[in-house]
Amino acid sequence: MITLRPADQRGLADHGWLLAKHTFSFADYHDPRHMGFRALRVMNEDRIAGGMGFGMHPHSDMEILTVLLSGALRHRDSMGNEGVIRPGEIQYMSAGTGVRHSEFNDSATEPAHLYQIWILPSRRGLPPAYAARDFRHAAPGALTTLAAPTGAEGSMAIQADASVLLAKFEGAEKLTHTLAPGRHAWVQALSGAIVVNGIKLAEGDGAALSDEPSVTLTGTPGAQALVFDLA
Repeated sequence: MITLRPADQRGLADHGWLLAKHTFSFADYHDPRHMGFRALRVMNEDRIAGGMGFGMHPHSDMEILTVLLSGALRHRDSMGNEGVIRPGEIQYMSAGTGVRHSEFNDSATEPAHLYQIWILPSRRGLPPAYAARDFRHAAPGALTTLAAPTGAEGSMAIQADASVLLAKFEGAEKLTHTLAPGRHAWVQALSGAIVVNGIKLAEGDGAALSDEPSVTLTGTPGAQALVFDLA
């Protein structure tokens, strides 16, 4: 079974300096039909104006991934981490028992375009952690594991029963990810158009998959998508 979440039906928050599109209920956007999918709780597509960002604020008991599509994003946190991520780099923060952080557009003039993703952890009360990894080497025409519970295949180890894969297309490749019995998947189209198990997704669309043996994707040249393998 495949359930489409069209991009133009997401929640919208326009704060002037921030244009946010919420796949699932978040902040002032609440829709009881869209509270998350399995352990996937937040899927926000954000565009942040130059010089602007989120000041220091707290999180706890959440696995947070930031995927930057364009621009540059500066991170600071209460664990002492500070750095700038750029397109092709992935930032991970395990909020655990509690952490404070800020995220600001590192450019004074150019916008930053990103996805912020929250995944429920396997256990509460874990120590906070931070990591950033460069995945610009990810091969086109292939699936690359970005994050997994064991840090498999050079990915980032996260504290959740979830794996996150990046699909990149340079032509009409067919990419397949097999789902173990009882597993589910979410596919998020980051750029370009893709087809998931025969269903077309435009840029920004998402799709939930349950009772499917695999996730099979094709895409237009330059298209990218995230695939989440979930319990």
